[in-house]
Amino acid sequence: MLGTARRRAVWAGLVVALGVAASACARLLPGQDVRYSPTPHHVVAAMLRLAEVGTNDVIYDLGSGDGRIVIAAARDFGARAVGIEIVPELLTMGERAAVRAGVASRVRFVRQDIFQTDLRQATVVTLYLSEEVNARLRPKLLRELRPGARIVSYRVDMEDWRPDREIVVDVNGEARSVYLWIVPGGR
Repeated sequence: MLGTARRRAVWAGLVVALGVAASACARLLPGQDVRYSPTPHHVVAAMLRLAEVGTNDVIYDLGSGDGRIVIAAARDFGARAVGIEIVPELLTMGERAAVRAGVASRVRFVRQDIFQTDLRQATVVTLYLSEEVNARLRPKLLRELRPGARIVSYRVDMEDWRPDREIVVDVNGEARSVYLWIVPGGR
């Protein structure tokens, strides 16, 4: 049983963490192109299943937020994973969550602009960004990813690049798309 002082400290920590997440959701922070909006856990699982993530995969989550995709890839699919995030508070949340989940040895978090990140080691890239950012990112993805690499995006497509597969997930009674592209050969 927690003592009163310990309970207050735990609640204070939760309030701070929620405040950071709320402030990141409410406004764009320096360097951000997209507001932080956590992907629901069941959608994370659907994204990773759609990409057929396995133990030989290296996942790069661009704009990793609190690290939930990175952690799920390591914990539930046995993959190695890298979270790329520019907001230091979110990066810290992801690192702490990975330790709590027992996957810190299989994941790493990097504070970096997604457009400066070297993606050549990735076999799967996950996204929950914006139409504009996806469009700007597309040439980089095609240039750096090897043929056969998979790209999975929640809710946002890649303009005229038709997905190889699309599934629909229910999020609070609303149908939301998850898209999968497979990088073609002979780039």
